[in-house]
Amino acid sequence: MTAPHDEQEKYRQLTKEYELAADRLRSARSAQVTYLVILVSGFSLAALLAYSVVVGLWESKPVLTRYVGLIALLVLCITFGNLLIKNRRRIVEFDLDVRNLSHDRQSAATRIPSDSIESLRLYREASQDIISQFRARATRNLRTHNSIQAVIIIGSIAASTTTAIMAGSHPLSWISTGLTALVSITAGMAAYFKFRERGYNLQSTADEIEKNYNAAQFHIDEYGEIEDEDDRLRLFARNVERLREEQRKRELQLEQSPGHKEER
Repeated sequence: MTAPHDEQEKYRQLTKEYELAADRLRSARSAQVTYLVILVSGFSLAALLAYSVVVGLWESKPVLTRYVGLIALLVLCITFGNLLIKNRRRIVEFDLDVRNLSHDRQSAATRIPSDSIESLRLYREASQDIISQFRARATRNLRTHNSIQAVIIIGSIAASTTTAIMAGSHPLSWISTGLTALVSITAGMAAYFKFRERGYNLQSTADEIEKNYNAAQFHIDEYGEIEDEDDRLRLFARNVERLREEQRKRELQLEQSPGHKEER
């Protein structure tokens, strides 16, 4: 018969492998986005440069740099297109590894007695992963919010400046129109998705879970009144689940439109 300690060790090992595979998958997906952005940008520049070459054939003899630049951009596009295809295959492989390891980890977790103190200790340590995930999502949302605010501020200043400079029937007056539209769209996205509120809620929940983790670890606050470790860990699990449920409710509230809230 397999000892509970061996099952816990196997679960921890599978969890480690799962996290490494998930990190590889995230890196591959980030690289895929980067390749795609470079590829689209390269094709756009190649199209503009090709247009300048064609216009140059009619107006003046094109210089050598135009041809060299066009060829370099095409080589760049082909290279990153090839990387995009290869990386897509890697994403499929990494995704399969993550799914298999997730299944193995879940199977290993079922072999650990749910009513044992070992499972409660595992839950306590697993809460560190929950804290890291919430804080990573909070950082991502707050970074997105700050980026959007920067676009709104810079775009508003640039739009008003270009409007003043290109007053009247200036041939490039469409630039100010485009900047104004960009600012309006960005402001609408910020108001709809509420990145700042999402990031604040996630960060607050992560801080509360960490506070409970430290309190349970060092026997302080409400955990200091409980001598039995099993009861203390069960209280910790109840508090963490309550905080996660409150976080899910806040996320659902942010997803609802104001009109929907009034109807309810």
